[in-house]
Amino acid sequence: MNVAAYFARHAQTLLGSLGRLVAHPLASLMTMSVIAVALALPLCLELILQNAGAAAAGWNDAFELSVYLDKSAPVARAQAIAEELRQRTDIATVRVVTADQALAEFRQSSGYGEALDSLTENPLPNTLIVTPSLAASTTAGTSALKTAIGAIADVGTVQLDTEWVKRLVALLDLMRAIVRLTGGLLAVGVLVIVGNTIRLDIFNRRAEIEVMKLVGATDGFTRRPFLWTGIWYGLGGGLIAIALVSLGTIVVAGPVARLAALYGSSFRLSGLAWHTAGGVICAAAALGWFGSWIAASHHIRAINPT
Repeated sequence: MNVAAYFARHAQTLLGSLGRLVAHPLASLMTMSVIAVALALPLCLELILQNAGAAAAGWNDAFELSVYLDKSAPVARAQAIAEELRQRTDIATVRVVTADQALAEFRQSSGYGEALDSLTENPLPNTLIVTPSLAASTTAGTSALKTAIGAIADVGTVQLDTEWVKRLVALLDLMRAIVRLTGGLLAVGVLVIVGNTIRLDIFNRRAEIEVMKLVGATDGFTRRPFLWTGIWYGLGGGLIAIALVSLGTIVVAGPVARLAALYGSSFRLSGLAWHTAGGVICAAAALGWFGSWIAASHHIRAINPT
């Protein structure tokens, strides 16, 4: 058999299997919809992680150290320490927040102005806000910087709030593992769905298969239309899944943008990238083919014409 005839026969089988699905639109659509739901769930989780990572981008490089001086250290001493720290290559900026400025900011933001008026003295110390350089903006770099600043005279406490960043990264890693596990389980589910559908199709066409085997058709030739049917199921399910996820993204994009605006952020929800959508379609088609191959190979081999 030459190459042209081989591809012509595949094209004929492809169109024939598509025609069978079109002839039963409701049943075909139901099968594709079940596949789409199985694919859409991990895809939604992946999209959430993608946007969460984008929203948190740069947080690891934005560590700041709050340096609280001793209560006895005057503003002049705070200015001197700030000037000393600015000479370090691992520090980008140093900002001095005097005790009076800190109290005024707290008075304005807290709403406890009358209660603060009863204080006989300012309980807040002079403070330095230290931003590490880009090269030092790592967990190890900021920890070393914290130790060095803490050793300076008149420095009381150095606070480095990076634990929340570590927890966020750990949470995102956990969610990625859950997405991979969920995707794997649902991929098996897609195989079962396609395999069971093809099994029923083979059962309904058993007489036709027996006739084909009587005239000399091989198992591979008999299996071919069912493989294409599985591919069509996968493609249809993948396209519906992408449509569902895209629709969901459009629905929640507005509320997410309004919520971000309340926090002074310009964050916007991003949808599926074209390469992600293409990968989902290819993966769905591959799952459809594999599920149909498993079912067709087993059940067609078991049919012996009498």
